[in-house]
Amino acid sequence: MDWQSISSFVTSFGIKLLGAIIIFVVGIKCVSWVSKWIRTSDKLNKLDVSLRSFLGSFSKIIMYIVLVITIAMILGVPATSFITILASCGVAIGLALQGSLSNFAGGLMILFFKPFKVGDFIEASGETGTVAEISVVYTELLTVDNKRITIPNGALTNSVIKNYSSEELRRVDLTFSVAYDSDDAKVKNLISEIVSAHPCALRDPEPFVRMSEHSDSALAYTVRVWCKNSDYWTVYFDILEGVKASFDRNGITIPFPQMDIHINNQ
Repeated sequence: MDWQSISSFVTSFGIKLLGAIIIFVVGIKCVSWVSKWIRTSDKLNKLDVSLRSFLGSFSKIIMYIVLVITIAMILGVPATSFITILASCGVAIGLALQGSLSNFAGGLMILFFKPFKVGDFIEASGETGTVAEISVVYTELLTVDNKRITIPNGALTNSVIKNYSSEELRRVDLTFSVAYDSDDAKVKNLISEIVSAHPCALRDPEPFVRMSEHSDSALAYTVRVWCKNSDYWTVYFDILEGVKASFDRNGITIPFPQMDIHINNQ
């Protein structure tokens, strides 16, 4: 190979390399811009927040793949060879990343069936929190104590999901224990007064207050009160505190576990 051929090859490859670098820089900028636009554009406000989050993650992966293929073509990699290599790598990567593919399929199922969306408060896979983001392969929860938990979508779709935000109304369930010598009618009236006086407790469905158990050391009363989902914890704590204060004022004893021991002196 003479000097002219070497010079021609270096010049040709240098131009291709420069073009590849330019495409790479511009491509990275475009990927970042498009991904940000999908997440924040006012034109996509009609789309569900969860769908926008998923599309942002998915489009970023697709655009990176297209960018790599484009750069390879510019550098002169034969299309047939590149496709063959890409297919072989795809098979190898698919076998190595079976879990990730399962998570990707799980993400599609979450998006299609919508067991929850961004902003919902859920319990799943042993974790509880508000859904902060649904991406291609994982979902992020923000716990009440401000921890961010990442759960693979595959694990989510294979677990029981409790969505506490899906319905407008929610029922508060409480149980109160009183001494066996307490007056049944008086106990129910005191509890009912506290429930009825609470501004967030709904009248329809009607609150439920009944004796529900004769336990070893006390009588148990079950209380069921409906309220708006957003008022759940306010109603829960207010009734809990209010009933305790009312029992104290009216001489209703909340007993502690006790045991009678009989000694036979023979």
